[in-house]
Amino acid sequence: MKTTQWIAILDFGSQYSQLIARRVREQRVYSEIVPFDISAADLMKRAPSGIILSGGPASVFDPEAPLCHQDIFNLGIPILGICYGMQMIVRTLGGIVEPACSREFGDTQITITDTNSLFKDMPDRLQVWMSHGDHVDRMPDGFHVLAKTTACPVAAIADNERNIYGLQFHPEVAHTPRGTDIIRRFVFDVCACDGDWEMSRFIKDAMAKIKLQAGKEHVVCGLSGGVDSAVTAVLLQQAIGDQLHCIFVDNGLLRSGEIEAVEKTLVNSFGIDLIVVDARKLFLDQLKGVVDPEEKRKRIGKTFIDVFAAESLKLGNIKYLAQGTLYTDVIESVSPIGGPSVTIKSHHNVGGLPADLQFELLEPVRELFKDEVRVLGRELGIPNSIIDRQPFPGPGLAVRILGEVTDERLELLRQADIRVQEEIAALDNAADIWQSFAVLLPIQTVGVMGDSRTYENVAALRVVGSRDGMTADWVRLPYDTLARISNRIINEVAGINRVVYDISSKPPATIEWE
Repeated sequence: MKTTQWIAILDFGSQYSQLIARRVREQRVYSEIVPFDISAADLMKRAPSGIILSGGPASVFDPEAPLCHQDIFNLGIPILGICYGMQMIVRTLGGIVEPACSREFGDTQITITDTNSLFKDMPDRLQVWMSHGDHVDRMPDGFHVLAKTTACPVAAIADNERNIYGLQFHPEVAHTPRGTDIIRRFVFDVCACDGDWEMSRFIKDAMAKIKLQAGKEHVVCGLSGGVDSAVTAVLLQQAIGDQLHCIFVDNGLLRSGEIEAVEKTLVNSFGIDLIVVDARKLFLDQLKGVVDPEEKRKRIGKTFIDVFAAESLKLGNIKYLAQGTLYTDVIESVSPIGGPSVTIKSHHNVGGLPADLQFELLEPVRELFKDEVRVLGRELGIPNSIIDRQPFPGPGLAVRILGEVTDERLELLRQADIRVQEEIAALDNAADIWQSFAVLLPIQTVGVMGDSRTYENVAALRVVGSRDGMTADWVRLPYDTLARISNRIINEVAGINRVVYDISSKPPATIEWE
């Protein structure tokens, strides 16, 4: 994808690398993640307007610590290092980094000592999100301090002559309220970008890439009823037309009414070629006795591919499998560019793919976040009934049932979830909620109904707000809403006698329980 102006993000394994790219794109400037060890010559060929060095899980003291090529600092291109990226700048250019006596993790206040660059027109004190165990003890020649904290005397640095900057905190996360302003200063004031990149340009470039990759070959696309696969399918159809064949696998792990919603919208409205495969028994047989969440995901992923392989044989020689993989799927499974990120969990359309995959993958929205996919979907004319659907995990309800997945437990969860969705939909701010769902726990508790003792299942309620799924916070639902949800589940769903509310944020928890 080529644009006149763009920002390169060198990925050192941070879980937030793509979040940095997203924050840049919000300024209507194209950004792209590239390998941390890209050569200076290769970067110059693509002529980025600026370079951002991401954070990462490593310490600069690690023997295998990832390092960028030192020649990159001599290109004359503005550079911003974030957390690990700042520490690497300091050590590479002759400064000193040491383990901190007092580590900083979470909300911190910085005091700004220089407002002439990244902190222009900002107050003297800012709330930021810190996550570091090392700190800068001595800056390289030419650098000066922009900000500090009580525990970290060097929280931001600058070499104005060479346009090299560093931040010990993370401006890309929502926990740094003025972080977007800081990124904007770098993108526009330092890198002199114009801000003319739009989603319409992404569509044009993505369709060109799809046509180039697919050629005259046929493509199968997995439809799940979710936003990601729907947008992927419509984008593919507009690019390659009748070369596309969509397969909806009924794995028995779906929400109520899933298949009907897909057929109504994508078949009737867009004329997409859709094949529905009833594989419920096959999936449940594969999950029998399985309680480990990673094993669940991998078995579901393998079975999903096996079903696709068998079904595609009926269509002839199919070369490509298209998936609605998003960056949040990728970054939580493996580093998107073979970099040093830490695996959090496998996703059925990423980490669960078998080594002997019979298809080549086609993933046109792999570099986008959920809200960007929604913008893309609206540009493609997909109705809000699909676009505004909450994210739903690829492994379906299997990862919302802790313990073994059975027909009985699936039906319990579906019935509980229907009540959750109905009550959430009645809220005035329902559109602001990222995800709301029930989780069936692997425990039973004592209860009393009438004059009888019960010993039944526990359901957990998970309701979070988020911008992109990378970070999230639990929603402070009105007590009356919580009471209605609890009462309805307990009174209307036989087999559940207790409801609890999950008040964990992401991080440290993930949105899904498994």
